[in-house]
Amino acid sequence: MIRRNVLITGASGGLGMGMARRFAALQRNLALCARRLDRLETLRDELVAAHPGISVAVRELDVNDHDAVFTVFGELCDELDGLDRVVVNAGLSKGHPVGTGAFDTNRAIVETNVLAALAQAEAAMEIFRARRHGHLVMISSIAARRGFPRGMNVYSASKAAVSALAEGLRVEMSALPIEITTIYPGYIRTEMNASRPNAPFVVDTDTGCRMLVEAIEREPAQASVPPWPWGPIGFALRHLPSPLTARLMTRMSRR
Repeated sequence: MIRRNVLITGASGGLGMGMARRFAALQRNLALCARRLDRLETLRDELVAAHPGISVAVRELDVNDHDAVFTVFGELCDELDGLDRVVVNAGLSKGHPVGTGAFDTNRAIVETNVLAALAQAEAAMEIFRARRHGHLVMISSIAARRGFPRGMNVYSASKAAVSALAEGLRVEMSALPIEITTIYPGYIRTEMNASRPNAPFVVDTDTGCRMLVEAIEREPAQASVPPWPWGPIGFALRHLPSPLTARLMTRMSRR
């Protein structure tokens, strides 16, 4: 099935912007949300000029304003005459070790990555349940596979919650034409992680977003991106004893 109308949150930069460009090249209509409306408008003009056959609707949205999430999703659904796919992408990553006086920063990660993701999933699923079809895509992280130490501790916990939410929805929707996909990205170079030039197995933004969209288009239950080496690494993190994975997690959590 071709998912014609695609909504992406956090679309003003990084993975969201990269995915928008890839979906536009596939002739998908787009609903793009982010806090930086000026960047969304610039992106909209770029995409419509490059792909005249598509429609691109944009809205300013802070996903932590939960009431606004429901309002904006509903408006975009009406503007595009339906939503076929929602990509829950907006998130934060820069945490601090627990107990080092950075509770406010770590709380913001949980609020954005968990509570705001729940609001987005709720708003999307209301639309999909009413229309009796749709594809919900939850952008998790390879860090969700195991509890990471140091500055990635709270981030990995928040993304594990995203994965669990998606898994429960996938079981619930198994008898309905509503697909739920969990994406586990590894390190993809974006503005968000530019401070980590030596991240392991990092790929550039264009390559990463191409692989993300290819994975989303297949609509699997879950996918690691890029599949190599993050598929095997994710399996190892999930199943091997902690002493065997501690060194790898420590390296991956360094800033």
